[in-house]
Amino acid sequence: MGRAIALARTHLGQTGDNPSVGCVIVKDGVVVGEGVTAVGGRPHAEEQALDQAGEKAKGAIAYVTLEPCGARSSGAPSCSQRLASSAVAEVVVACEDASVLAAGQGAERLRAAGIKVRLGVLEVEASGLYVDYSPQRNSP
Repeated sequence: MGRAIALARTHLGQTGDNPSVGCVIVKDGVVVGEGVTAVGGRPHAEEQALDQAGEKAKGAIAYVTLEPCGARSSGAPSCSQRLASSAVAEVVVACEDASVLAAGQGAERLRAAGIKVRLGVLEVEASGLYVDYSPQRNSP
């Protein structure tokens, strides 16, 4: 999670209405994918990390600084859908997301897919990333 937080810090203030999120995917103790919300807000961190990990995401653990989105305003598959489709074994989340496009939906979708979800890991360290984030404006 420390690496995911460090990644998220690199794009603070550069992601439009979206928060700067970091995601690191680890399998068998090796980082197989990582990403940070792109400048302008898209693609999301999870999308980049999953694209990089490819098939290695299956059975892996994803560390994400903010709860993966449960829906996308664009209609594209949400980050929680993409994580579930990749068959990761577990998603570890630092902070919950109050956005109407997340707000527990992401975590619930993952659990419904049989994926273990842990919330609040390094939450204090990650919460500073989202002090200026306004979930009412969020547009995943």
